[in-house]
Formats: sequence, structure tokens, C-alpha cells
Amino acid sequence: MRGTPGGLEAVDAVVRAGVDDRAFPGGVLAVGKGGALVHLRAFGKLSYDEDAAPVATDTIYDLASLTKVVVTTTLTMILVDEGKLDLDARVHGFLPAFSSPAKDRVTVRHLLTHSGGLQWWAPLYKDVQGKAAYLERIVAMDLAYEPGAKTVYSDLGIILLGDILERVSRTPFEELARRRVLEPLGMRDTGYRPAAALLERIAPTEMDPWRGRVVRGEVHDENAAALGGVAPHAGLFSTAPDLAHLARMLLDGGSFEGRRIVSRATVELFTERAGIPASSRALGWDTPADETGQRSSVPGESGYSSAGSLFSGRSFGHTGFTGTSMWMDPERELFVILLTNRVHPTRDNNQVREVRAQVADAVVRALDRP
Repeated sequence: MRGTPGGLEAVDAVVRAGVDDRAFPGGVLAVGKGGALVHLRAFGKLSYDEDAAPVATDTIYDLASLTKVVVTTTLTMILVDEGKLDLDARVHGFLPAFSSPAKDRVTVRHLLTHSGGLQWWAPLYKDVQGKAAYLERIVAMDLAYEPGAKTVYSDLGIILLGDILERVSRTPFEELARRRVLEPLGMRDTGYRPAAALLERIAPTEMDPWRGRVVRGEVHDENAAALGGVAPHAGLFSTAPDLAHLARMLLDGGSFEGRRIVSRATVELFTERAGIPASSRALGWDTPADETGQRSSVPGESGYSSAGSLFSGRSFGHTGFTGTSMWMDPERELFVILLTNRVHPTRDNNQVREVRAQVADAVVRALDRP
């Protein structure tokens, strides 16, 4: 591996500056190159309390929306690869109550690309609990726009997708995730509803007005909490080393340590831009450039991406609301994972957006081939 001398120290300095600027109390950075984890560092503390423990490289974070790609998208890839699920199957065929002239046209592909017309979110947790009640509410909602016309990032669409995966596999979602994704990838520190014995390793999230306490060891996302802590859109807890296993598998074309998880063709299909108008979305994953091809590392500028301005256009990645992110560049055989609890103690702190992009740029500068 060749790179800029001292380059990775420069990457660490970016994360350290984020801690000093109170973008987040602490975090873990994992960088991979050429199929190997080449850099793993912990920064800061678990919280801003004076007696808070330092972050460790195996600190467990609430992944928030990384759940969508780590388990839900990967499960969809596997079932599509096995011929058990058709991307162009109509949602109505699985959920007959999801029906209207427009809803009848919504497909599994639309759910993955967040282009199915569904509302992005609703505070259902205030009124209902449990999967059956959630599905009943979501399928009854009117669509917000014409299916396929644009992308509107939607937790609700991914909740429907999770139910479809359960129906196709005839397996409860938590068990399905464990058996088909987490265990084959050796992700031993990853799962839903972490055991109480792991609490000291888990970074706290927000001081939550709804629950009246600092959330730690239970899912931050309110709708996932009302779903019992297991959901296809949020709820997964993990570590940077575990996520590196997923990144290595995807960059190796679907294989992990000699075991094929999914075909190379399916990995490539799911990680290339899906062609939705004015959208950077792939199937489940996101890509780094807007429709104009502009790239920026500055939040608010046209073409801003959490992948920064230097990752290749073939890159793919995702972020999580709690302060988590992972990006992979198959052209450079490179991945960057940054886990933080930027919502601690409040979700109003969005400084992590700038740090993510700066970290990505610094990694490329350090490890890109001359």
C-alpha cells in the first residue's frame, strides 16, 4: 500500500478536531484498503460527563439508518440473488391493503430507491405500537407524489420492505438478519436490542423528551422503539470493526473470507445509481454526486456529499441520524467508516456533516495511488 507519508495522522487530526469542536463526544474511525482493515482508531469519550469513559475501538453505536443498508438492503440482495424476490414485484401483491391506482404501481425497486411516493416519516409512535398497527397505518396513507417521479427518503417505505422480506423468507426479521447477514459475516458485536451486560460498551444517544431520559442501550429512533426495538429502518447496534466486515464483502464482489454471500452482479446492480430523476440513489445505497456531477465537501453547497469531493463516482455509502456513516469506493478498493454519537445530548448538533466529508477527503489524499 502506497500513500502520502503521515497521511493517516492527518485523518486522525480531522476527527480529533471534531471532538475538540464538540461535533460529537467521541467516535471510532475505521479505514480499509485493498481488502484489509488498515487503520482503526478511537477518539474522545462516550459523553460530555467529566467521569465519562474513553471511547474504545470496540465501542458499540446505535447505527440508526445504517440499519437500512447493513441488514435490509443486504437481505434484499440475497433474496433477489436467490430468485426469491423480484425487484419489480408490486408491493400490492404482498400487502393487498396497499391499493389505489397509484399504489398499485409501487414496486420493491421503488421502496429501495425511496421513490415509491410514500411520505418520508410520521410520528406513529405517539399513537400506535407493534408491527401490525404500523403496517395498517402506513398502507392506509395516501401517496405524497407519483411513484418513480423523484426520491423522497422514506423510513415508512423501508418498513414496508422489511415486512415483504419477512413474508418472502417466512422468517421473523431479527432472526433473518442474524442468520443471513450477521453470522455469515462474523459480525459478533452487531444486533438489535443489545443485552444489558453490554451497556458499558454502548455510547449514549440523546436526552429524549419523549422518554424523559438519556437513551443508552435502546434504540434512539422513536418509531423503531415503538416497533419493539427491531425494525428494518433503524435499531441495529454495531462496532466499526464489524461494519468493516460488510465493507470488505461488498468491495470483494459479494464474498467474505472465501464464502460467497451474494453474487458480484447483484452487488454491482445494487450499488450503481438507479436512474431516478434528480436523484443520487442506488438500490438501498446512496452515491456521492448530484445529477449535475458537482462535488463538494461543504454542507449547503451544490453537490455536497458526506463522502466528500474525492471519492469516485462509482462509490456508494449511507449515513445514520445518530452520527454514523460508511462509504466504499470500489475503484480505489477503499472504505471509510465513522461512528459517532453526534445526537448526544441533543439532535440539534449537525457539525458531523462537515467532519464526515473532511475525513473522506483526507483518507483519499492519504491512501490514493500516486
